[in-house]
Amino acid sequence: MLRAAAWLARTIGLAIVGVLTFHSPPSQSGALTTQTVAYALVCIAAAVWALVELYPAAAARLGGRALTAAVGLMAAAATLGASAGGAGDSVIAFAAVALLTAGSELSLTAALAIGALALLTLEVGGILFNDGIGSLLGYPLLIVVGLLFGRNRAAYRIRAEQSAMLLAQHEQLRAEQRRADVLDERARIAREIHDVLAHSLGALSIQIQAARALLTDQHDVDHALETLATAQRMASDGLAETRRAVHALRTDTLPLPEELSRAAEAHGAQYRVPTHFTAAGTPSALPPDATVALLRTAQEALINAAKHAPGEAVEMHLDYSDQHVRLTVGNELARGAPTAADARAPQTIDGGYGLTGMRERLRLLRGSLEAGPQKKRWVVTANLPLDTAQPRKAAR
Repeated sequence: MLRAAAWLARTIGLAIVGVLTFHSPPSQSGALTTQTVAYALVCIAAAVWALVELYPAAAARLGGRALTAAVGLMAAAATLGASAGGAGDSVIAFAAVALLTAGSELSLTAALAIGALALLTLEVGGILFNDGIGSLLGYPLLIVVGLLFGRNRAAYRIRAEQSAMLLAQHEQLRAEQRRADVLDERARIAREIHDVLAHSLGALSIQIQAARALLTDQHDVDHALETLATAQRMASDGLAETRRAVHALRTDTLPLPEELSRAAEAHGAQYRVPTHFTAAGTPSALPPDATVALLRTAQEALINAAKHAPGEAVEMHLDYSDQHVRLTVGNELARGAPTAADARAPQTIDGGYGLTGMRERLRLLRGSLEAGPQKKRWVVTANLPLDTAQPRKAAR
């Protein structure tokens, strides 16, 4: 629409200049012929320019030479016609339009070349037709101003294009970030549900095995029923904890020492084994991610202690320092289990994905997890830096 309006204005301008040129011709010898030829060349240049904009694909195959030729021809012809004097000197406006377009659409070298050509044609015509000092200085100033406005227009267009590109990139990055956040949330929920289910189902399995042994080996129905009742309560608690796990990182949690103390007390009551928890150092506030990560690590270690070293005492220690917080869970190895001196010592607590999930969770918080036999004890150690308020994203 704007381009059509611009070409309508140019066409009307050409018509007005033609009327002025031939209605009030210049009086100098050869001036009318010069203006007639110049006007015809300006019309030809305008027609070529219109074809270039009408068929951009065909013009692109010429590498921009068609537009350069049209603009250059218009600038040179318009300045030559203006230098002849008379009413037809208004054609200089088309020289300014040509320089404006050259500055905004063409390269700097091409624009300067067309500007130099227009100035040269203007000065040569001014000398031939004895133009006054006003024409010899005013018309070149108009050419220079048109070229400068064209370059400013080009710079503005480039900035606008760059801004649009940056905005598009920003929107794309935001979309990718939203997608990454969704994937992170899914992975976090999956880890949370796995950890809760692994803990609850593992404990439930041990209780069911104990009840089965009481029925088949000892025929102790009362004790077996008590064990089954405990298993039922554990299943209900596990179901409720699974429901809470989806939003575990969005809800408030108790301070870490209290959470670990409750976990140790519950483990000791369920499995009837001595379970001790101690804490040292000045407790520091941790974000929910870090609290949940250490709590799930402790639960994983406790359930594996009950599974692989039943009846053995468990010690849990939480240590705060200036730079990090360390959780250590240790228990005596069951009889016949490999020791630290055994090169075939297992590197995982169990054959599942418990340690893998714990390592992933801690790694997201720039922490680490170590697990293995130490002398006659199995020790799980989790380390987290205290600056986990800004956990790094998982590698994608």
